[in-house]
Amino acid sequence: MSQAQHLWILDDDPSIRWVLHKAFERSGYQVRVFERADELTLALDFEVPDTIISDIRMPGTDGLALLKQIKQHDAELPIIIMTAHSDLDTAVSAFKGGAFEYLAKPFDIEEARSVVAKAMAHRSKPAVNTSARQASTDIIGDSAPMQDVFRAIGRLSASSVSVLITGETGTGKERVARALHKHSPRSDKPFIALNMAAIPADLVESELFGHERGAFTGADKKREGRFLQADGGTLFLDEIGDMPLSVQTRLLRVLAEGQFYPVGAHQPVHVNVRVIAATHRDLKEAVAQNEFREDLYHRLNVIQLRLPALRERKQDIALLTQHFLKLSAVELEVSEKQLSEEALAQLEAYDWPGNVRQLENVCRWLTVMAPAQQVSLDELPYELLEPPEPTQSGQLSGNWRELLAEELRTQSHSHDNMTPIIQDVERIALRIALDKCDGHKQKAAHWLGWGRNTLTRKLKLLSK
Repeated sequence: MSQAQHLWILDDDPSIRWVLHKAFERSGYQVRVFERADELTLALDFEVPDTIISDIRMPGTDGLALLKQIKQHDAELPIIIMTAHSDLDTAVSAFKGGAFEYLAKPFDIEEARSVVAKAMAHRSKPAVNTSARQASTDIIGDSAPMQDVFRAIGRLSASSVSVLITGETGTGKERVARALHKHSPRSDKPFIALNMAAIPADLVESELFGHERGAFTGADKKREGRFLQADGGTLFLDEIGDMPLSVQTRLLRVLAEGQFYPVGAHQPVHVNVRVIAATHRDLKEAVAQNEFREDLYHRLNVIQLRLPALRERKQDIALLTQHFLKLSAVELEVSEKQLSEEALAQLEAYDWPGNVRQLENVCRWLTVMAPAQQVSLDELPYELLEPPEPTQSGQLSGNWRELLAEELRTQSHSHDNMTPIIQDVERIALRIALDKCDGHKQKAAHWLGWGRNTLTRKLKLLSK
């Protein structure tokens, strides 16, 4: 092979690692071995191999959990699962998780070579999935709120200033952070993302700053923290509002001095890191409640970039839907779904509490579950069609289009066609227009967007 392909092997058994390392090195591969899943995950922040062979049962993160984690970021990376504890459930779980192949121990080395060769060939194919995944990290939108976001990213492109990204869950804060890094002077350096809400409070300090061997019970190895991994680049701290107060103090010192002490260390480590933070919380309120340090808030909030909720940029829904349906079809290797006008109108009427992430998930669901090429209104997920819940006052809450759509669906069951229902709607609109314009027909016609003759004709028709 003209250029050595990279193979990574993960197994807690040193004899297995040694045998596979030697066998595949002789086959011409560039081989790297790992004892623990967290070591491999850390290495993925800096390099991506062509294929991974992973054991399932290991201390710490097991092979299936690692498989799921990697597939969320690189769906096309071939991962071969091997285990001595082979059973149907394990095999099914591996393939459902996206494993390229499943090897039951003990296996023949030639069999393993054959499987790896197939995986490497699969990886080297010019696959549309790779570009589709790249497109999925793009920020999409023609609406005015998104144009403001684009302009802000452009203005910040020559700077390494701290940015605080705010917005509801699912609005795409990490995508914006990645775009800020990509278009910054640090673009050739690491981008490290860390979700503060996903880390147990007692591990946050070690995760950020690393630790020395023996610093605490279970610290049997020295470990680099995320700050050191991001040195020269960007550290994205998602859900910064969930950071413990004790760690906030240490973070403030790093931002101010550019140095920190790993847990258990006596010498400081100097770093040059741009910090981009994000939160769905109101940090001013958190400061008022003594849940967030005011000085840290001001240190992070040099530039604040607010991302709009999807309901604030509904004109982007059609564009986003088309993008996500295309992306899902490529990823799943199926035909691309198309939405009927009624189905798209319902998506545009819905309020999207989960924002862009929810829309992306709906498009993936439709790609898998919708039976026909064109998706009709009644084939949308049920939660998009449910009527809003009554409020305590007895009135229905939610978007008026949702209320109207639900009522029209109910009425349609009592009619052979929509003609009488449409006439009822026009009759109501006409009555409202005449009331608003004090009975002045020409003004009412203009307000309705009708010509004078159309209004006269409608009056005769609808008064029957």
